[in-house]
Amino acid sequence: MATKLAVLATLVLALLGPVSCQQQQAGYGYGAGSPTPTSSPPPPAAYPPMTTSPTPSSPTAYPPPPPPTPSPPPPAAGAGLSVGYYKDKCAEAETIVQEAVRAADAGTKAGLVRLFFHDCFVQGCDASVLLKPDNDTNPQPEMLGVPNLSLRGFEVIDAAKAAVEARCPGVVSCADIVAFAGRDASAFLSGGAINFTMPAGRYDGTVSLANETLPNLPPPFADVRRLKAMFAAKGLDTVDMVALSGAHSIGRSHCSSFSSDRLPPSNTSDMDPAFAATLQASCASSANGAADNTVVQDYRTPDQLDNQYYRNVISHKVLFASDAALLKSSDTLGLVYVAAFSQKLWQDKFGQAMVKMGGVQVKTAANGEIRRMCGYVNKP
Repeated sequence: MATKLAVLATLVLALLGPVSCQQQQAGYGYGAGSPTPTSSPPPPAAYPPMTTSPTPSSPTAYPPPPPPTPSPPPPAAGAGLSVGYYKDKCAEAETIVQEAVRAADAGTKAGLVRLFFHDCFVQGCDASVLLKPDNDTNPQPEMLGVPNLSLRGFEVIDAAKAAVEARCPGVVSCADIVAFAGRDASAFLSGGAINFTMPAGRYDGTVSLANETLPNLPPPFADVRRLKAMFAAKGLDTVDMVALSGAHSIGRSHCSSFSSDRLPPSNTSDMDPAFAATLQASCASSANGAADNTVVQDYRTPDQLDNQYYRNVISHKVLFASDAALLKSSDTLGLVYVAAFSQKLWQDKFGQAMVKMGGVQVKTAANGEIRRMCGYVNKP
């Protein structure tokens, strides 16, 4: 397989040129104290991460959503954002967040990567996903939307915010903490190999609506055309979409997220038959109406944020229809082979895509605030 990947990737690189393998900009480094992987970390809780919250029993639980809320394509660093934004405002802010993430288990780290994605795709990167239900002002915030019921990592954000507030009250936004945590979790889960700086300067949003989650967050059964459209609506291109899909190399997934449209006998798919049989056995009690089992997202290296995911896509050993869909379009197929062949190219592109995603619909002082507590809008 390695020889086949090398040949195909070489051909794809020749065809795609710099579009698919841009190197990171100079100066993008993780900084001092790059993390090293633990010897045997516990399996990550999920990508999507598992919680005790219910998940839909089948993809039909997701109604066909209207087109995603469009947002203007942002520049790579986001309007008004800058690297080292807190250097003169709260010099220890990024270190405090990094230490909070370091203390989390592998499953929670995986959840923090997903939390950043889910925040940015609904209302932009403004920590709106952190707002808790408030019967007086908003009983149905984003965290109660169907795709967000299994999110985790909130306690890490809250701990980081409390520590930052104790040091620099009213200075560091929850939105920036979420962005830093997504970056730091990526670094820890890759043993420091995914190495980039995250521009900051975001303000926190004040709007959070559960009914905006389904229209904006790509479902697990999306085809490639829908994936491209939903990412494009956020200013992210096909290269970004394929690179960020690599986050499916960490964590676990509920059987209900893929069994009804990917596993026999109810459905047939292009999934490797032996792999499908293994999943059927693992998901058996789910099919019988018992607890919704979970399985690892990447059967080879479930605890590492690496390019094994793309090899799994090629060998038809992935869970979601949205994963398998990457082979159904010539451009995404080529990008999958490049990522599978060169881990370094994918790592660089993943970091660039995370930074670019972090610039989606950034709030400023004109339409945002610096929350005192991440779960609640500031009271007058």
